[in-house]
Amino acid sequence: MTSPEPAPPAPRLQEALAAERAHHDACRAALAAMVDGAQEQVVTGEDVSASGADAEVLGYRLRSRAKALRELPEGPLFFGRLDFETTATTATTTTAAPTAATATAATAATAAAAEAVDQTLHIGRLRISEHPATPPLVVDWRAPVSRAFYQAGARDPQGVAVRRRFGWAPGSRGDSADLTGLEDEHLARGESRTSEIVAREIERPRVGPMRDIAATIQPEQDDLVREDLDVSVCVQGAPGTGKTAVGLHRAAYLLYTHPQRLQRGGLLILGPNPTFLSYIAEVLPALGETGVRQSTVAGEIARHPVTGADDERTARLKHDARMAEVLRRALYARVTDDVADSLSVPDGSYRWRVGAGELARIVADVRAEEPPYALGRERVRARAVRLILQQCERRAGPPPASWVRGIERSRAMSAYVDAVWPRVRPEEVVAELLTDPAALADAADGLLDGEEQKALLWARPPRSYRSARWSAADLLLVDEVAGLIERPEGYGHVVIDEAQDLSPMECRAIARRASFASLTVLGDLAQGTTPWAARSWPELLRHLGRPEAAVVPLTTGFRVPEKVVALTNRLLAGLDAGVPPARSLRGDGEVRLREAAGDLLGTVVAAVREALTREGAIGVIAADAETERVRQALAAAGIETAGPQEPGPRVTVLPAGLAKGLEYDHVVAVEPAAIAEAEERGRNRLYVVLTRAVSRLDVVHERPLPF
Repeated sequence: MTSPEPAPPAPRLQEALAAERAHHDACRAALAAMVDGAQEQVVTGEDVSASGADAEVLGYRLRSRAKALRELPEGPLFFGRLDFETTATTATTTTAAPTAATATAATAATAAAAEAVDQTLHIGRLRISEHPATPPLVVDWRAPVSRAFYQAGARDPQGVAVRRRFGWAPGSRGDSADLTGLEDEHLARGESRTSEIVAREIERPRVGPMRDIAATIQPEQDDLVREDLDVSVCVQGAPGTGKTAVGLHRAAYLLYTHPQRLQRGGLLILGPNPTFLSYIAEVLPALGETGVRQSTVAGEIARHPVTGADDERTARLKHDARMAEVLRRALYARVTDDVADSLSVPDGSYRWRVGAGELARIVADVRAEEPPYALGRERVRARAVRLILQQCERRAGPPPASWVRGIERSRAMSAYVDAVWPRVRPEEVVAELLTDPAALADAADGLLDGEEQKALLWARPPRSYRSARWSAADLLLVDEVAGLIERPEGYGHVVIDEAQDLSPMECRAIARRASFASLTVLGDLAQGTTPWAARSWPELLRHLGRPEAAVVPLTTGFRVPEKVVALTNRLLAGLDAGVPPARSLRGDGEVRLREAAGDLLGTVVAAVREALTREGAIGVIAADAETERVRQALAAAGIETAGPQEPGPRVTVLPAGLAKGLEYDHVVAVEPAAIAEAEERGRNRLYVVLTRAVSRLDVVHERPLPF
């Protein structure tokens, strides 16, 4: 194989750039017309002659499209181009789709699209055309025909003669003059090389929120992004392998490919904390997808504000999978089939009667069916009413529907249902369980020992559940009972990031909201930092209700440089995480171990001053208890800093507990031994901290290093 030049010779390069800039200007004009046209369609749609429901649905769709186009972030409209071989050759190519049917469709789309635009396609973040019936000026990166941009290679060109990548000025808002370079790969000639444009984009300084990677998706990432909606997948990704980006781009791909199915249930992105969600918030809008719910598990189950706190042992117990059975027992302990008297329902001067034995059998049968608690209550009512209805039909023939409704709502019937299957609120069940030792002992018999039961009881029982000070773990218990009473509405797809930190009870809360949906599970067992963090993916997937999901490893890093990976792999060996060591495609990067001779904070200040002479964002990460001291030392030295969610200064000071999922060009890790000792899984936390560095890492320490 040969290694072609990154770009044509200078005269030809300038000529090619001029042509591409002109094409971008045409795309910009077409996009403006699309925005204006979408708004005009809204106005026209408001006057549509149709039923009220039809007009409402049409109006909603038109307004949504117009709003989405108006809210598109500014930026370059394309990042790549495909020049196909002859149509005959193109028609026989494959697109490596997951199934034969999809591959056939994608092949046909590739051939048709390439032929329609004279064998050339520009690839961007959304489809742009001058008219719906004309060939597109830009093809959406998610379209089947675009897959060749990510998957084609010298060994399998997939009908692509030339793959062109474009270099845009950093931070470009889409001015055509910002198109500064291009490089071509002549795949049909067997040419293959590492893209310098891709390398520069990956290594570009990290300033502000997370960026999309549509222009730099690698083949193994593309396989995961384009996995079918019906398939759940778990990605075990080493630091810097792009697992978060894969999850977000898969969300965008599924919204593009299955808009109607996901419109019904919606798509949920779950992150570990609000800081992380703020960091990733702009990725999906940049890919043309708005209105996607991004939340945390705590945000999804927040029936009450968190005003209480648990010690670690109590929190562990409340997150334990055994609590699910304890709560189920506590809820159904309220149900009884011990019916002493028959049911007597007055009907004018007549009384309908159902014997105690029949009533007890109704309750027993419904319990055996194990429906949600609220549904079971209504089944008991319906079956008791049916017995009376049968008596009525034998005596006087079928009664009117109004008669049946009267029997259903009668005081006697309601009193019977309340007696055998009481109406209940989930907060009542949890509050009683955590305040009544006898009730807890009955529900936890054989599951929790005496000391565990004692640890669960509230120290100061509230007068009622309405005045309870709920902890975050208490709300998990409330959500579990709420799910037993009535199943929550589910999403069409759920993307879970940093999933390794989920407890069994948190997994169950997610599973209830995805009972008929697929999942994208993202994480790294080596980065598990909670006391209940998963030790294996099969166990966690079982709690999520997806034991069949395939676990796909990503070990090749694009974000973390080789020198940083070499250091963190030394720490990985002692984590007992059972994951393979990471490797990096980046040979750059710097690692410096700075031993502070009695002046830890002074050495931190010096390291930050030196980092400020270079480009990019700087993250100063310390043990949670030491963060404020570090911030004050930098302020005293005249260095302006920000918190993890604050815009502005280049230097961010943050506790190790909030570092997960974030990235900085330069990381200053303060006293690793203190981070490692601050919590039970502190060494895992330190692994997270050290792998936040995109280019440079300073490790400042006085004490011996724990690796």
